[in-house]
Amino acid sequence: MCGIAGDLSFQNSPSDSQALERMSWAMRRRGPDGGGMVIRDGVGLAHRRLKIIDLTEAGAQPMHDAQLGLTLAFNGCIYNHRELRAELESKGYRFFSTSDSEVILKGYHAWGLDVAKRLSGMFAFAIAERDSGKVVLGRDRLGIKPLYLSETPGRLRFASSLPALLAAGDVDRELDPVALHQYFSFHAVVPSPRTLFKGVRKLPPATLMEIERDGTRREHRYWSCPYDMREEEQGLDAEGWRERIAEALRGAVKRRMVADVPIGVLLSGGLDSSLIVALLAEAGVKDLNTFSIGFESVNGEAGDEFHYSDIVARHFGTQHHKIEIPASRALRALPEVIASMSEPMTSHDCVGFFLLSEEVSKHVKVVQSGQGADEAFAGYHWYPPMAGANDAFGTYRDAFFDRSHDEMAELLQPSWLGGDHAGDFVRDHFQTPGAASPLDKALRLDTHVMLVDDPVKRVDNMTMAWGLEARVPFLDHEVIELAARCPAELHLQQEGKGVLKHLARQVLPHAVIDRPKGYFPVPALKYLQGDFLDMVRDAVRSRSFRDRGIVQETYVDHLLKDPEAHITKLRGSKLWQIGVLALWLQTHDAPVKPARAEVAA
Repeated sequence: MCGIAGDLSFQNSPSDSQALERMSWAMRRRGPDGGGMVIRDGVGLAHRRLKIIDLTEAGAQPMHDAQLGLTLAFNGCIYNHRELRAELESKGYRFFSTSDSEVILKGYHAWGLDVAKRLSGMFAFAIAERDSGKVVLGRDRLGIKPLYLSETPGRLRFASSLPALLAAGDVDRELDPVALHQYFSFHAVVPSPRTLFKGVRKLPPATLMEIERDGTRREHRYWSCPYDMREEEQGLDAEGWRERIAEALRGAVKRRMVADVPIGVLLSGGLDSSLIVALLAEAGVKDLNTFSIGFESVNGEAGDEFHYSDIVARHFGTQHHKIEIPASRALRALPEVIASMSEPMTSHDCVGFFLLSEEVSKHVKVVQSGQGADEAFAGYHWYPPMAGANDAFGTYRDAFFDRSHDEMAELLQPSWLGGDHAGDFVRDHFQTPGAASPLDKALRLDTHVMLVDDPVKRVDNMTMAWGLEARVPFLDHEVIELAARCPAELHLQQEGKGVLKHLARQVLPHAVIDRPKGYFPVPALKYLQGDFLDMVRDAVRSRSFRDRGIVQETYVDHLLKDPEAHITKLRGSKLWQIGVLALWLQTHDAPVKPARAEVAA
């Protein structure tokens, strides 16, 4: 839930209240139910609220505990907050709200930085200590909730979205050549801490940052996920592994029903979201709202998976909502979709999630979604080749990267090219201890890097654009840890996701399981025809984009001659990648100024 922002001054000057107001205004859609701001000397915190747990004003933020001398701004949800509350009450703590936010405050006072290890959920938070002036920033283990940072001499700002930082001002918008290379070759993934702008960085997942009054800072990584089996698990057979993972998944899905408002499910018709519906039904949830979206077909490629989502909805008796989107509506939505991106994202399903979230938010404020299952349980096509790969990096790159380094030299102007930055990042990650086999190296990279800065970021940005909170049970850290230790051969059974499919056969109609793998299709963006192509052509040939001197015009002209002939290995349009960057820069490269009425709200 929500959006947070902060302005920290280290030069004995007050926090910038106007910058905080602008950041808060820029995040108003993340938290449409209210806003607040607290400034104490050089520390300023702002919060936009989406009411999910404790709907009273006692749960409002920034939350201050005068007795403890602590102030909190928090985005996310702590699923085990009731259990932690009981433990803290046994220590003598007394609560003034029923919110999960207050549990973080009391937990920090009781356990210090170790509070992060005790939290089960998704979160980004800032805790300010009144007496010392120290501020602690934290981000959840899998990076489900974002936190962007911008630094200038004597000042540090942070926010839940990059556009919010831009609204504050004083951001270096020069492009980072390393990030640019990663964007164009590593399937639009720009790993933490980089972003495309040199002046904006991301707090990495599973990281705490301590910031002292004078600006001195320290970072701690409080969690990592080993891919080596524990000693007591050495004798566990296939059925034992399946039972443990099934139990963990059931718990993860059930935990994500914690809310004081109704919860629905984004039901694509694929295995993952269908399994969530099945496990909720198994747990006794009645009259569950489910939502599916579909687009017009292009070139004979279907734009929806309604056939499969209908099977699941009928089988479990859900209150099902099918949303059919004409191409004209998707086109009209694209400027808003681009504006909602904290970083440029090229996957076609951004517009799908955006339009789906618009409709879903009319019915519920919280949904569960199936992101993370493919990365954690080996559902992608490049995982079987990795199992026996002699060259782990080469095999992965051949399957995943959108462009070779040679093609990057054709795309980028020489001044931007530099080294093989994306390739170097993946090589280094593969050489890091903790994942021995090629397959485990790929699963670790995808779960802890690619997933964070592509699918999960997409879902957060597009759902929060409509004040909708998305929860992802497959990214429960206990589920992820079990999946990481599970023998690779079990994952690869049944053409991938063998463990999940075994569970699914017990609870789902087989027609949903034994089907070709689908994805969130928006064919009009894959093949770029008609008005979609005109929009991209105008963007990549615009004066503002050409003046940046990023891409070589001969390469762009080559793509424009036949966009449908230039599709990446992961079924994306190479021209669309350039178009998204051009459109994103046009949208986010100018200062944002709020209307005073919006700030007051």
